[in-house]
Amino acid sequence: MLFSKIDLLDENLRHKPEQYVGISGGIIDYIGSEKPDKDYGEEYYGKGKLLMPALYNAHTHSPMTLLRGYAENLSLHDWLHEMVFPFEAKLNANDIYNGTMLAIAEMIRFGTISFTDMYYMGDEVARAVLETGVKCNFSYGITCFQDECEYGSLRNAKESKKLLERLHNAGDGRFKLDLCIHGEYTSTPRIVAAVAEHAAAEDVRIHIHLSETKSEHEDCKVRHGKTPARYFRDLGIFDSPVTAAHCVWLEDEDFEILLEAGATVAACPVSNLKLASGFANVTKMLEMGINVALGTDGASSNNNLNLFKDLHTFCVLYKCTSSDPAAITPKQAIKCATVNGAKSQGRENCGFIKKGAAADLIVLNTNVAHMRPVHDMLNNVAFAAQGSDVCLTMADGKVLYKDGEYFTLDIEQVIYHAEKSTGDILELI
Repeated sequence: MLFSKIDLLDENLRHKPEQYVGISGGIIDYIGSEKPDKDYGEEYYGKGKLLMPALYNAHTHSPMTLLRGYAENLSLHDWLHEMVFPFEAKLNANDIYNGTMLAIAEMIRFGTISFTDMYYMGDEVARAVLETGVKCNFSYGITCFQDECEYGSLRNAKESKKLLERLHNAGDGRFKLDLCIHGEYTSTPRIVAAVAEHAAAEDVRIHIHLSETKSEHEDCKVRHGKTPARYFRDLGIFDSPVTAAHCVWLEDEDFEILLEAGATVAACPVSNLKLASGFANVTKMLEMGINVALGTDGASSNNNLNLFKDLHTFCVLYKCTSSDPAAITPKQAIKCATVNGAKSQGRENCGFIKKGAAADLIVLNTNVAHMRPVHDMLNNVAFAAQGSDVCLTMADGKVLYKDGEYFTLDIEQVIYHAEKSTGDILELI
């Protein structure tokens, strides 16, 4: 495909008007102000539109689209134990697939082409990912509450090993398996150390929840005499690349631990605010040089997977909390939603527009009232753009969505089957 006369955000997020961008073999093959001689096939006329990097959702639970709007106005503890866990106990493999397909449809509609997922029944998530052309780092949420538990005997540990053998890097690397500890409060030191050892042996990444709530953070200090970050560090988790979701209640040493480990913090501002968990000190993280990415969390706590909504909240929240209107610039925020998320997934040649980079791209319609005038395009993307402005979504050079049409899924069937799964589960509860 050749994008012609289209504005773009280059690798440094500089706005360049009326450019030509040629896509070949899944990569960006040409960028310039002159039309290339090479034939790139279909030509996409981009006047009044913006080409930018596709978005990366650094933390979610995709099948939880089936719980959208189901459990509301509760604390995280009550939300989980009274509503979410009983619902999830009734999910079967078909439900997981249906919920994941609905999540993927929503994400690609709003410009997200890759997501870091934590759930179970990974075969069904992989099936949805490989069918639809998106990318995913999936992990089974390991939980264990008994000190005598052996890691190898846990169902999710067994499933992780199977998936590593069969599907890690499937679809030319689009589907990757991470290992996971759901959280300090849902595990034991023995299991945490075993996950750390397993990840190091397999050379894979780790995904965790970290200091999401004040009670989680403080109770860990009572149980172990240390914060969750130090607890995980001492047990070897940070010896592998880690994406740590939330990180709302970190203390001074915790920031240093994350920085020294080269870990990514997946900030989920909308979910954290909605569940009254607080908000991460992202301003300090970015000042220190910690890699911060942006996540939605699950649709049951957000309530959608429209990362543009989270991008706007991310931009404005920290201006208020820091009493600094210059905090979190649009450029910083867009990097968190794009290249920083790609980095958190180990996708080093993704998340930016540069010759030779993966053609993970989206097109925004900027010829709409709320995107005009353009004094600074980054300001408009961060503060004014809507997910519904996305008119094309591309992963590895393959168009997944364009102008209301999905090319790798049947949206009516996806919605029908997801609603049927939800209705069937409610009858069982």
